[in-house]
Amino acid sequence: MAFTAPAPASVRKARQMTQEKIYDALQGARTADKVTVYFKNGRAATGALIFNPFKGSGRVIDVDKESSIDFAIEDVRELKLS
Repeated sequence: MAFTAPAPASVRKARQMTQEKIYDALQGARTADKVTVYFKNGRAATGALIFNPFKGSGRVIDVDKESSIDFAIEDVRELKLS
């Protein structure tokens, strides 16, 4: 069995969206019914999105769980429309 070294940090970071792409995705997702936001710390939140482009912050509201999570754009790793 051959040993496979882990991918270098430069390759692992390539999987993350750039700040500009995250900003554009958040702008476009404001009208979506449901989004999933993946954060750099490993957590994820699914729900309706509120995004304030002037402050660079937002909120994901999960109506079913009656909860919400506030976030800064710097904390977002990836965004997917559900």
